[in-house]
Amino acid sequence: MTMNSGDIPRTGAVALVDQLRIHGVRRIFCVPGESYLAVLDALVDAPDIDIVVCRHEGGAAMMADAYGKLTGEPGIVFVTRGPGATNACCGIHVAQQDSTPLIMFIGHVERAVLGREAFQEIDYASMFAPITKWVTRIDDPARVPELVSRAFHCATAGRAGPVVIALPEDMLTETARCADAAPYRKTTPGVAPRHAAEIRALLEGAERPVVILGGCGWDTAACAAMVRFAEEWQVPVCTSFRRNDLFDNGHDHYVGNLAIGSNPDLLRAIAESDLLLVIGTRLSEIASGNYTLLTIPRPAQRTVHIHPDPEELGRVYQTDLGVCASMTEAAATLAAMGAPPARANPAVAALRQSFLAWTSPRPVVGDVQMGEIIAWLRDRLPATAILTNGAGNFAIWPNRFYHYRQLGTILAPTSGSMGYGIPAAVAAKIEHPERLVICFAGDGDFMMSGQELATAAAKGAGIIVILVNNGMYGTIRMHQETSYPGRESATALCNPDFPTLVRAYGGHAERVTRTDQFADAFERATASGGTALIEIVIDPEMISPTSTLSQIRERGEARIAAGQ
Repeated sequence: MTMNSGDIPRTGAVALVDQLRIHGVRRIFCVPGESYLAVLDALVDAPDIDIVVCRHEGGAAMMADAYGKLTGEPGIVFVTRGPGATNACCGIHVAQQDSTPLIMFIGHVERAVLGREAFQEIDYASMFAPITKWVTRIDDPARVPELVSRAFHCATAGRAGPVVIALPEDMLTETARCADAAPYRKTTPGVAPRHAAEIRALLEGAERPVVILGGCGWDTAACAAMVRFAEEWQVPVCTSFRRNDLFDNGHDHYVGNLAIGSNPDLLRAIAESDLLLVIGTRLSEIASGNYTLLTIPRPAQRTVHIHPDPEELGRVYQTDLGVCASMTEAAATLAAMGAPPARANPAVAALRQSFLAWTSPRPVVGDVQMGEIIAWLRDRLPATAILTNGAGNFAIWPNRFYHYRQLGTILAPTSGSMGYGIPAAVAAKIEHPERLVICFAGDGDFMMSGQELATAAAKGAGIIVILVNNGMYGTIRMHQETSYPGRESATALCNPDFPTLVRAYGGHAERVTRTDQFADAFERATASGGTALIEIVIDPEMISPTSTLSQIRERGEARIAAGQ
């Protein structure tokens, strides 16, 4: 497009859309609202920007989050004021905890009535400050290029995250002269030579090193560099919670992930290591085992922490070496360090065998063996398949038993937000129509965002939903039986006929009640070519791969009887 040097007047809305195009935006997610009609009108003259119209602002924000995860560029979402913005909060919180670049534009009340609690007015700076990197309001159309440019830089710099911009309705229709900003550029801090030398010295002196990968900002080159580094230095590599795709799970040096219910052998190896190389991850609550995996403030192990945001270094853990660097620069530096003195590390093979055993299916109660189903998918799906999920005990199965082979194949909220899987799958299928996209959902999880199947139908996004139905909010029931055994309250669900519901959206749907029914049902779902659902009805007792609901209740009763 032709850049505007400021000599041609334009409305704030046109200037905004021009900036989106300049910064490379190809797609936006939205629920339309009268507060930003001028932007919708300006988008008519920008046919190169694809508009994904969603059915709920939470779904729109989650789609933008998934887009940001897949591309590394800010996901863009537009919502209307008041209830539109509040609905979107769940997706903004996901982006904040998952370190995803995202920019949300909110249509706002007119400037003349600000501060009077006008219709649907909210103080967005107060509302979103705790869960964003930056919140602002554009009151002058002449400042649109400046502030939008800052938003793109802010969302992608350091630890990526969400930015919120409020757009007063009358500002969008006001005319001003303003020069366009240049396309934004990401900042990429690197590893200083002295830090590289110190890391090498620590590695050479370590006998039981472990590498932990996580966080945002990875690309395929960085992931490949970490494979070369692991092979040369003979180190085991694990990933943090829901970052399983940062290292090929089929590689001999991959030893598992730090999640809810991690492999005890992996936790033991970390506890007994003499050097931890922590790259990208914050080691937040789940990955750190409720902050018990490493001692606070100073870990017992020698620890190197590499993170793109200096504010994360030393925030919880005082490490031996903190390095502010992007993942691309960090991985390239480690891969270029050269081979160490020749040595073997038998711990790698031992941990690898433990990982393979940990991810092998084992019998559980009921006619459906979810471990066997995931193992079948693991053997059948292409390495490029994208798996998504929201929150619930159902997510244990793909996150434990599936092996992710390449970057960009898992979309799941580290924030534990229900309802994420379907919007993420829709966004992934729109972005990669050639790839197989599978959403895992629970029955409670599905009902929080199932309406986005209408968005999938509108965009021709043929996702496959595997719905694990146990008739309850399973995770809450599990915790209930642990703390208040035998006193079920508010966790039973009354569900619709899920296959009939999906057929109403024009999709293919089947119900599975036995393990041996799944393979054929999945092949038919794939062959349908459109949106498809396989509802797997499981025994409510099958609450996890290791315990039944009754066993959890019995342990809770025994604990209470013992006065604990």
